Amino acid sequence: MIYKKTMMGLSVILAAAIPATFMASAGAVTQTNLNAYTTGYSYFDNTPPGSASISHPVLHKKAGGKGTYADPVTVAVGHSIINGKDVLDYKAGTRFYIPNLRKYFIVEDTCGDGPAPQNGLCHSLTKAPKTAKVWLDVWIGGATGTRKATDDCMSKVTDGNGAIHTAIKNPVKGYKVVSGDIYLNGKCRTGYGNTPVKS
Repeated sequence: MIYKKTMMGLSVILAAAIPATFMASAGAVTQTNLNAYTTGYSYFDNTPPGSASISHPVLHKKAGGKGTYADPVTVAVGHSIINGKDVLDYKAGTRFYIPNLRKYFIVEDTCGDGPAPQNGLCHSLTKAPKTAKVWLDVWIGGATGTRKATDDCMSKVTDGNGAIHTAIKNPVKGYKVVSGDIYLNGKCRTGYGNTPVKS
């Protein structure tokens, strides 16, 4: 089983105060806005290092994605070991949209490292703000960059200045997307704010 190393810049981040839940459309799943603590992981600090391996592939065999609704980016979430089985905090295939990154994400990986990754910070939210309901460790890419550049980008995703982040679980189609890796061509594409914008 593969687990993720995470936590670039453990800082307090709160969620945006926007309406909590609404029905996307009749018969559709419920779209929910969550208080989110976001971090990033890259090609360099993945487990194993220097890879894009993931533990629960759904759409991708390796971490990736463009960030569109049809091709969301891999995200790692916390997990538990229940009756000897690895159980993700959010089912593999669950979609999120993060306005600050302008991308859709899909749960395909576990967040945690060390001898007992299920007890890690992503599941326990120990280092997250008290109002956080989810810890999302997003894949930023980085294979074409340097370790320092991707570390800097992961710190920006975590946003140590105390900015607030929103994650939308089960998002509808049609939100604005900045396609491609978060770290792309030497640039870290983040910082778009917490208001979802329709395309």
